[in-house]
Amino acid sequence: MLMIFQQFTGINAIMFYAETIFEQAHFKDSDLASVIVGLIQVVVTAVAALIMDKAGRKVLLIISGSAMVVSTTSFGVYFYLMSRIHDGGTPLLSLLGAEAHSDLTWLALASMAVFIAGFALGWGPIPWLIMSEIFPVKVRGVASSICVLTNWSMAFLITKTFQDMMILLTSAGTFWLFASMCILNVIFTMAFIPETKGKTLEQIEATFRGTSGR
Repeated sequence: MLMIFQQFTGINAIMFYAETIFEQAHFKDSDLASVIVGLIQVVVTAVAALIMDKAGRKVLLIISGSAMVVSTTSFGVYFYLMSRIHDGGTPLLSLLGAEAHSDLTWLALASMAVFIAGFALGWGPIPWLIMSEIFPVKVRGVASSICVLTNWSMAFLITKTFQDMMILLTSAGTFWLFASMCILNVIFTMAFIPETKGKTLEQIEATFRGTSGR
């Protein structure tokens, strides 16, 4: 389920179409924005690797999911407001005009940056780490292969349907759908994901068997 939820955040679709998204968001330098997003991902992933054993996997997953909820919701709000401006919108939006457009463009970049940072902090690296920790040695190879296959199958599905979702649900609706999936991520983590911080592989396996691990 972690691998499915990871892809249902929309991460690969958003990364693959980052430049297109920025162009739709009317950001003047979409190439530069894409580079900035990539750098953020690298830096935050490095930070996550340093603090993962101290903060705990579950805590970082919850923080990561919450950040993605906020950012995808904000991105949806951005696209909704932009559509209102282009359609004539409310008198206030029409009055603000170019100034509102400029301010909202920075909202798009900030939302993307927070989304990528949030993903890199938890939902990017941690599912792969947990996968290597929770499976018993006897089935680890097969189970890990199934997880990888599931992950990339979901990545293909989301990426393949992303453009269609943008048309069918509108840009705002698509990002709000991703936001709802991120909310489910957080709920699932809080309810079902065990904390493996500081435990040996034997202790983790014993936990799943319902023993003390001693």
